[in-house]
Amino acid sequence: MIRLSEIRKEYRMGEVTFAALKGIDLEIDAGEFVAVMGPSGSGKSTLMNIIGCLDTATSGEYLLEKDNVAGLSFDQLSGIRNRKIGFVFQNFNLLPYATAYENVELPLLFNGKSARDRAVRVKEMLTQVGLWDWYRHRPTELSGGQQQRVAIARALVNDPPILLADEPTGNLDSVSGREIMEIFKQLWQAGKTVIMVTHDLNVAAYAQRVIRLLDGRVENGN
Repeated sequence: MIRLSEIRKEYRMGEVTFAALKGIDLEIDAGEFVAVMGPSGSGKSTLMNIIGCLDTATSGEYLLEKDNVAGLSFDQLSGIRNRKIGFVFQNFNLLPYATAYENVELPLLFNGKSARDRAVRVKEMLTQVGLWDWYRHRPTELSGGQQQRVAIARALVNDPPILLADEPTGNLDSVSGREIMEIFKQLWQAGKTVIMVTHDLNVAAYAQRVIRLLDGRVENGN
């Protein structure tokens, strides 16, 4: 499903060029559950941004379901993200003034779905994560674990084959963290490809494979 070949990412800082990724070769099969680990500055977030089509590589080839996305425009990348990738972030990234229902509904609005189709799908997703009874509540009225459940429902509402999670339990207590990881495990068992950045070995233990980065290179796990 995902194949990266000689992916490099460089940033210009005045007269200095900083290499965040230094020739990444990586393959992730459909239906895998992969954890990405490494110290701060190892390139984890940069790699996830490229896999998630939030950023582009300076050089190299990125095949996503056999399509080379390395040279696509940002508008084209946006279309791919909308169809193929769901995102779950450490800080939830929910709209604070919107209800749980409205937060989950938002991607469907961008896709032009009818009100009837949106209502059916939002209820289905919030029910799946155990939060339908809370659909009228805003993020400030929900616990951290509940907010992350809303974020997962939003990530899944367009039924993408790939789920990217960046430190999904980083702001949660241990009990809520385990509950969230059980949801990811169930999604993987249902056929989703899950790619997760984490610093927590207990969280990484849920994955089939751990990829470790060091100084912009894959140290092991490829």
